[in-house]
Amino acid sequence: MTKIDIISGFLGAGKTTLIKKLISDGLNNEKLVLIENEFGEIGIDGGFLKDSGIQITEMNSGCICCSLVGDFGVALEEVLKTYNPDRIIIEPSGVGKLSDVITAVSKVVNDEVKINSLVAVADAKKCKMYIKNFGEFFNNQIESAKTVILSRTQLLSEDKLNDCVAQLKELNPSAVVVTTPWDDITGEQILSTMEEQRSFAQQVVEEHMAHEHEHHHEHDENCTCGCHDHDHEHEHHHDHDHEHDENCTCGCHDHDHDHEHHHDHDHHHEHEHDENCTCGCHDHEHHHHHADEVFTSWGVQTTHKYTKEELEVVLDKLANTTELGSILRAKGIVPSAQGEWFYFDLTPGEVEIRTGAADISGKLCVIGVDLKEDEIAKAFKVA
Repeated sequence: MTKIDIISGFLGAGKTTLIKKLISDGLNNEKLVLIENEFGEIGIDGGFLKDSGIQITEMNSGCICCSLVGDFGVALEEVLKTYNPDRIIIEPSGVGKLSDVITAVSKVVNDEVKINSLVAVADAKKCKMYIKNFGEFFNNQIESAKTVILSRTQLLSEDKLNDCVAQLKELNPSAVVVTTPWDDITGEQILSTMEEQRSFAQQVVEEHMAHEHEHHHEHDENCTCGCHDHDHEHEHHHDHDHEHDENCTCGCHDHDHDHEHHHDHDHHHEHEHDENCTCGCHDHEHHHHHADEVFTSWGVQTTHKYTKEELEVVLDKLANTTELGSILRAKGIVPSAQGEWFYFDLTPGEVEIRTGAADISGKLCVIGVDLKEDEIAKAFKVA
């Protein structure tokens, strides 16, 4: 299988520097081909990239958006046939439209060739100006990308960097945005983010759902999972979708005494629940649900630098009160004011904070019921 990574970026954004970092840090064990397309007659970047032992095909007859029908398609097919690489990196011209490149590359996709990542590199200092003056090209790159990698973020204040990220998110709300300075993270981390193409919030929600699914497995009379504590034997008669007998441990009812319980109303495990429902069925549901049917999640990227003390205040409120909603899980990776990074994990009543390596951006995610998102954002100082 050949993976194709398309790394676009407006003129001077730092595409070639990024590719060099990826090659040196993350791709040195792969058979890799770089296809460049320079706007103009001479490809100026080919020389020093060849020092890495990478085969380069340069197309200098015009920008990629002008040569899609002919040269580009032929070059890509030739590369696949001649080199059978593990990976192809395509570096389009800075004034090319990423959507056009995707269209061209899609024509060669098959069982042995896949588009692996769609990246836009953007100069954080110039985003606002490029959106205003070159929107047709710059915006297209952002809108078409799955991952936006910001360069030169170390040169911006926190407020200006947040403004930049907000503008990019307006163009592409689902894109993963890398905000950490490149010197602080590895090419392997960046590559992993490009290939993952899921937001931190999506990852946390999926982890939580997997945990819930594992917990809410089928129970029978031999089950020893401990999900149900019954100190008695009882008999139920229901018009449920399943039969209850003295061995039933479905958990629909909690009783502290021996009794016989009768229901004549239509009560199903799949009935509608409201805020007053006390049937307990939702605690032991054996059906598969989409995440948004069970809980809601709030997730953002942030460049705010936290002290441990201010982080502890927010997490204590999330873990031990309902001021911000009924919190089931929270997770985050954020930079600290002292230069290190904090990793936190939270469940009701429990908080863990540890230090770790820099990540591609500060990330926060909260999962729960009736989340007060505006208040959560203010608490984390990202509002």
